[in-house]
Amino acid sequence: MKEENVIYADSTLFDIFSFPLIAGDPKTALVDPTSVVITESTARKYFGKTEVLGETLNFDNRTDYKITGVMKDIPRNSHIRFDFFLAMTGLEESRELTWVSNNFNTYVLAEKGTDIKNLGVQLQALVDRNVDVQLQQIMQRTLEDLKNSGDFLRYTLMPMTDIHLHSNRTAELSPNSSVQYVYMFSGIAFFVLLIACINFMNLATARSAGRAREVGIRKVMGSLKSSLIGQFLTESLLMTILAFGLALLGAWLFLPWFNQLADKQISFSSFMNFSFLPVLLLFVIITGLLAGSYPAFFLSSFQPIKVLKGTTGSSAKSGWLRSSLVVFQFITSVLLIIGTIVIYRQLNYIQNKQLGFNKEQVLILQDAYALGDQIGAFKQDVLRESGVVNGTVSGFLPVPSNRSDTPYFPTPTIDPEKAVSSQIWRVDEDYVPTMGMEIIAGRNFSRDFPSDSTAVIMNEAAAKLFNFDNPIGAKIYTLRDFNDTEVLSYDVVGVVKDFNFESLRENISPLLLFIGRSTGSISFRINTNDVPGLISRIESKWRAMGPGQPFNYEFMDEAFDQMYRAEQRVGNIFISFAILAIFIACLGLFGLSAFMAEQRTKEIGIRKVLGASIGNIVTMLSKDFLKLVLIAAVIAFPIAWWGMSKWLEDFAYRTSISWWIFALAGAVAVVIALATVSFQAMRAAATNPVESLRSE
Repeated sequence: MKEENVIYADSTLFDIFSFPLIAGDPKTALVDPTSVVITESTARKYFGKTEVLGETLNFDNRTDYKITGVMKDIPRNSHIRFDFFLAMTGLEESRELTWVSNNFNTYVLAEKGTDIKNLGVQLQALVDRNVDVQLQQIMQRTLEDLKNSGDFLRYTLMPMTDIHLHSNRTAELSPNSSVQYVYMFSGIAFFVLLIACINFMNLATARSAGRAREVGIRKVMGSLKSSLIGQFLTESLLMTILAFGLALLGAWLFLPWFNQLADKQISFSSFMNFSFLPVLLLFVIITGLLAGSYPAFFLSSFQPIKVLKGTTGSSAKSGWLRSSLVVFQFITSVLLIIGTIVIYRQLNYIQNKQLGFNKEQVLILQDAYALGDQIGAFKQDVLRESGVVNGTVSGFLPVPSNRSDTPYFPTPTIDPEKAVSSQIWRVDEDYVPTMGMEIIAGRNFSRDFPSDSTAVIMNEAAAKLFNFDNPIGAKIYTLRDFNDTEVLSYDVVGVVKDFNFESLRENISPLLLFIGRSTGSISFRINTNDVPGLISRIESKWRAMGPGQPFNYEFMDEAFDQMYRAEQRVGNIFISFAILAIFIACLGLFGLSAFMAEQRTKEIGIRKVLGASIGNIVTMLSKDFLKLVLIAAVIAFPIAWWGMSKWLEDFAYRTSISWWIFALAGAVAVVIALATVSFQAMRAAATNPVESLRSE
């Protein structure tokens, strides 16, 4: 069975982390080189029980590991999400004393009260001392020489609680998120809530004429202004509490959908715990008071004489505050519309950018090393299948896969100032054509050239940094290993066109291709209408040559998309927020248009008596709101341009923010506003003028 969540850990794992063992001794569980600690769910998966100490698990048909501990399942919100912890002492690489290499994640448990800044200084001093010794052994250079040339090797400490949202370092144990998204969506949620409060104010004031006589009579009967304010605030609070209950029901109903959309596992119980519930209740109270404050003071300020005569003393022209609130609503809506368009344009750009390789119709078979010596025969056998165009054996792929960096030099003298740190990929002769890459100078590897065992193909980025006049025929050099001064040389036989093998957030870095054995996966370029049938035949060959070995495959375009799942989730959440905010803004506009229509009832009646058509009335009422939307768009455009430009800066390769995006967003806002207002306008225009003028 294929298991992904496997990691090596040293014997101090349980001294550093609070992973509780339900069986086994935490002091000795990972001491033996062939020991393994598993989670309780893994124990049940393989043995149907958790009492499994002393049982054996075989990994890769190579090594038997003895179960020496069973731990409770790790919470999903931890960045250490593994089910198998193999003893680090069984990994040969872990015993190498190489200070100029950093292939392991290291965690340090500091005592309470430790000065972390000072601890970081001590750590750097420790690294500097040991790196200096190895640099002198390998390159006959001191660390000071390296620093003087502008290079450095720096280690810093990061609190474990900051890793998920604040770490931009590569090779974290789990994919990182970004605190920017937390700020962004928290801000959007705040503005959506604020828009809802604004709507309540507008709807309450729109109903003001209906309650004007009530206020007048209560004041005549002796009610104080403070009593009226208290009444209206109480009504607002009661309505907010009712909305809170409905919101909890909605959260319970939609939480599974949101978890699927955001790839989270949030439980409804997290909203109801004693630490979070008071915060929610506080929000309810603040929202209720905020939403009810303006209507309370507005309604309680009516003068009894005027309202009992049928007037409130307010007019549409004095409603600048309500108009400002509508402008604010549509500023938020336009910002969200533009943000959604830009995010989806960037995702589309990623999907359609010329990457320098062809990711379509490439079938990747994982864990090819399980076939052992049969891997070459398997590849040739599959190539004979109809529909298979080409195939290559390599674990190094231009999608999430193996990575390895090593410094290479343009001269036999190991000079750090001339070092080019490059990706080192071991491939076979069929790699370049299978991946659809382009050789722009020289040639590809060939079985007709036995000397290709010491040949190298570099990408354009590497060729520029080595600064060769003509890279073809040139030599590059490297050390055999960091503990040896022997220098190895390689002949440049080709230059491959740059291709994006990392996220488009990163610039293309130097890459060197060597002939070598890397059996992490086998990739086949296929061209057939019967993909399921072809996969079935390939699986049969796999099981015949590797009995008992799991058959796992994926397509390269799907693997490529995985690098941008976070952006895709952000885009989906963003558009959901945009739709919600626009809908709520429309409710506010609906309320304000009702208020305006109510205030101008007699004017509309007189205009109709004088011959105005329904179209004239609708135009008259709509143009005021159209002005508000256009003002909102003018304010929102520069803010949106700045915000999305900052977001796009995270991508080395990005789309442009075209003028038509702003035009489209403005047009959408105008259409939404007109559609909302027109309903109330047509309703007011269709009213019989006799009814509105009979009291005059």
